[in-house]
Amino acid sequence: MPIASTPVLVGGSIAIDNIKTPTAEGKNLLGGSASFTGIAASYFTDPVHLVGIIGKDFPQEHLDHFASKGISTDGLERSEGDTFSWTGSYHENMNDRDTLAVDINVLEDWTPKVPAEMASAPIVVLANMHPLNQLQFIEQLTAQKPFIAADTMDLWITIANDDLEKVLKKIDLLVINESEARDFCKTSNLIIAGERLLEKGLKNAVIKLGEFGAILFSKHPEGAIHTEFSLPGKTYDLFRCAAFPLVEVADPTGAGDSFLGALAGHLASTGKSEFSFDDIRQAIVYGSVVASFTCEAFSTNRLANVTREDIEARLTLLKNLTHWPE
Repeated sequence: MPIASTPVLVGGSIAIDNIKTPTAEGKNLLGGSASFTGIAASYFTDPVHLVGIIGKDFPQEHLDHFASKGISTDGLERSEGDTFSWTGSYHENMNDRDTLAVDINVLEDWTPKVPAEMASAPIVVLANMHPLNQLQFIEQLTAQKPFIAADTMDLWITIANDDLEKVLKKIDLLVINESEARDFCKTSNLIIAGERLLEKGLKNAVIKLGEFGAILFSKHPEGAIHTEFSLPGKTYDLFRCAAFPLVEVADPTGAGDSFLGALAGHLASTGKSEFSFDDIRQAIVYGSVVASFTCEAFSTNRLANVTREDIEARLTLLKNLTHWPE
């Protein structure tokens, strides 16, 4: 399929990861939320612009990887410090992991700087970063009405809750995992959590369920009372997406970021400036498919060799596996 030409602007961390699983180990891997997000988006649209910061130790091979995907790194700030680094170890079930070391390094005093030529992008992704950085990023955007999607994490819910609440009022879609949603919304029920996210001012919220897929919650369009995607008595539409079933998971790091990147990339590929529930629903399915590829190798190594044809073939298979006759 042809690549669209709608710019996508991605801001977030660019990192060096060191990862150990029960069966293998990888060092000096390309990591960071913006890295996975940008690469996933690049399968659907061009250009994808990265805004972040790297240190003097950032491997040239990782920059070459971005270039091979047609990703613009003109928005990457170069520092004489060391690159943000994360070291982790996964448990046998690959759902649980231990963080062994976090070296903040160049991210400690980083303030996002969005180049003027990128600030007018119609689709913006605020990959996982401090909510203050997300707010600073939003303030520099110049498009009249950009579609803004954002991610977050449990740390920000704990130490920067007020700033995160401010971010929610300025974006169009939030992606959050199930444990974070339960914590942030103070409920163990994910349907109630989705409702509460919309009540915080969001138009769309996606709760990621890892190997079990994702749930999309979207406010009804103005004036709508009920649609085929509504639960009885509810004022929002809901879509439950399955994850693509994998026989073996090599490394799930970055799967959630890849999900968000593919979601944004697909929306860009539609050529639209406003997106319906159906548009976002389809984007989530693409996100689930691309995330499954990420899990099949360390870092972005599997994504490096995936083609758009591979994505479409897996999308068709997922559809066949999850539908039933009328």
